[in-house]
Amino acid sequence: MRASLLLLLCLIVPSFAPPCVKAQSDAPAPAPRAAPLSVVTTTGMIADTTSEIGGTRVVVRALMGEGIDPHLYKPSPGDIRLLSGADLVLYNGLHLEGRMADMLEKLSSRKPAYVVSDRISPNVLRSPPEFKGNYDPHIWFDIKLWITVGERIREILALQDPEGAPYFNTNWNRHRTQLTELDAWAQSRISELPVSRRVLITAHDAFGYFGRAYGIEVLGIQGLSTNSEPSISDISRLVNVIVDRKLPAVFVESSVPRKTIEALQEGALAKGHQLKIGGELFSDAMGAPNTPDGTYIGMIRHNVNTIVQALNISTEIPAN
Repeated sequence: MRASLLLLLCLIVPSFAPPCVKAQSDAPAPAPRAAPLSVVTTTGMIADTTSEIGGTRVVVRALMGEGIDPHLYKPSPGDIRLLSGADLVLYNGLHLEGRMADMLEKLSSRKPAYVVSDRISPNVLRSPPEFKGNYDPHIWFDIKLWITVGERIREILALQDPEGAPYFNTNWNRHRTQLTELDAWAQSRISELPVSRRVLITAHDAFGYFGRAYGIEVLGIQGLSTNSEPSISDISRLVNVIVDRKLPAVFVESSVPRKTIEALQEGALAKGHQLKIGGELFSDAMGAPNTPDGTYIGMIRHNVNTIVQALNISTEIPAN
């Protein structure tokens, strides 16, 4: 199957194009290109940041849209056509695109294809022991790390379109200011929670960078990848934590089935503890296109507000 996909990648002519991600900019555009730079990204987070920086000089398409789990994603024939027709391909790396990793690496020998995380120092990457010595790929949840990614994207766009470099610089300076302000806002919102309530429980360990950046203990039923089923002991362990600490809420993820989180709720109830599902968080994918949650900034704001509102409530269990 891998060989046939690679052959198709080499031969097929682009004929499929999903809706484009475009950004508005106040920066004066230099002389227009003959055509905008065609950029294909794996995730929506990369697509949104690329569009913010590239403005009218790029047309950006993301392979993985709303509700898609990148750990399990398999490219379709339409995806292969998009990749083969792109001027530039950008992907997260760090094993996020697990089933596409070999194909993306081989693609880089045929056209410009870049890992956007390659400017982040290994010293600041998480390396959980259960991930067999690999790094945690969920870097977008530490906004400071994502600023490093944005700088790398600006550099790559300027390399591919040198005439547009001043335009990309202006756009990036504006967007970097927005991200810096977002980081300060997130710090302020999380500080509203009592320290004892700063415990985030989700379906898988996607929020480790978020927890480290904003002072929240993060516990996932599964590890970094959703490629395996959680065990009964994993669920029981977290139920005990929830009951012992009287935690008020746990959270489902938009790209992961909610059945394991519901199992936590049932287990806590069996021990006499009323546990709420505090809301849905965006983990490996953003929200719907053309909505605030369908942007990187909107996704972060949604998650932070959902977490603070759900955990900053009374945990008292009413008497019967």
